[in-house]
Amino acid sequence: MNKRNTQQRRHSIIALLNEQGEVSVEDLSLRFETSEVTIRKDLATLEKTGLLLRRYGGAVAVPDEVTSQFTAKVAPNKLSIAKAAAELINDHNRIIIDSGTTTAGIIAQLNTKRGLLVMTNSLSLANQIHELENEPTLLMTGGTWDPHSESFQGQVAEQVLRSYNFDQLFIGADGIDIGRGTTTFNELTGLSKVMAEVSREVVVMLEADKLGRKIPNLELSWESINILISDDRLPLHAVKEIESHGVKVVLAPYTEK
Repeated sequence: MNKRNTQQRRHSIIALLNEQGEVSVEDLSLRFETSEVTIRKDLATLEKTGLLLRRYGGAVAVPDEVTSQFTAKVAPNKLSIAKAAAELINDHNRIIIDSGTTTAGIIAQLNTKRGLLVMTNSLSLANQIHELENEPTLLMTGGTWDPHSESFQGQVAEQVLRSYNFDQLFIGADGIDIGRGTTTFNELTGLSKVMAEVSREVVVMLEADKLGRKIPNLELSWESINILISDDRLPLHAVKEIESHGVKVVLAPYTEK
């Protein structure tokens, strides 16, 4: 069965769960005329994305309190920034999406794009990209797992990146240093620099309240950045200073809900 049929079946499983509250592997296998092994794979994938909870012989709907915790991982303001970033992506673009909670918001916006090639160093983002119905080509950097950033880093990841060229990089940051560029708490900044080197356009995504944080590690200099997307709380003096470095500033509407 092809991937599109798989997606349709999984959407139907969620619809049944919402209606019934629980489903069994046996019943789903009969309903969709497929093997119980395939249904178990469906349930495992849907559980990873937070859409259900597996139980012996089937699955149950996610309790409301758990759903609230899951959806809270991407805050509304970060989603606002991510939507502004997604507007920069054209069909058939080759893009890198770095690990992070703000960059994660882009994934849901990609279903309207066609013919994308997407590279990421995040297992979490890779799983989400894999589930998209428009089926972008997915690449992983591989490398050494860094538990601090929950992403792959190191020389292997850098070598893989240098084997390609990309239209755009979408990357977050822990802070903004008006004079230098973006900053990070993570001491492993080598991969970020390589990502920028192999991308025609570098798009940084971060919230305005990260301005002025005292963080020692420079991640990307202003010379390496083309566009900064923040929210409209970013002060005008900061916007002008950043633009003086040749960086285009895009301000998404700040939202708490």
